Amino acid sequence: MRGERTLTAVFTPDENGWTMAQLAEWPAVVTCGRTVEEARELLLDAAREMIASYRDEGREPPIGGGHAEAITIDLAAA
Repeated sequence: MRGERTLTAVFTPDENGWTMAQLAEWPAVVTCGRTVEEARELLLDAAREMIASYRDEGREPPIGGGHAEAITIDLAAA
């Protein structure tokens, strides 16, 4: 898999005011930053590092292949 690929970045604030960032199509790529902008930069860097690591091992990154769906959770029962 070469060239550009558009992936989905998910940004979630944590209880300490930081922002967690993760790739939806490659959940192993995850990081955290003080702001969304910082988290975005760190996520791009983490993705590049993961791609380089896989390529160094002669493997293609496992991007995609999963699926997303909505589920309902009863918060009162939790």
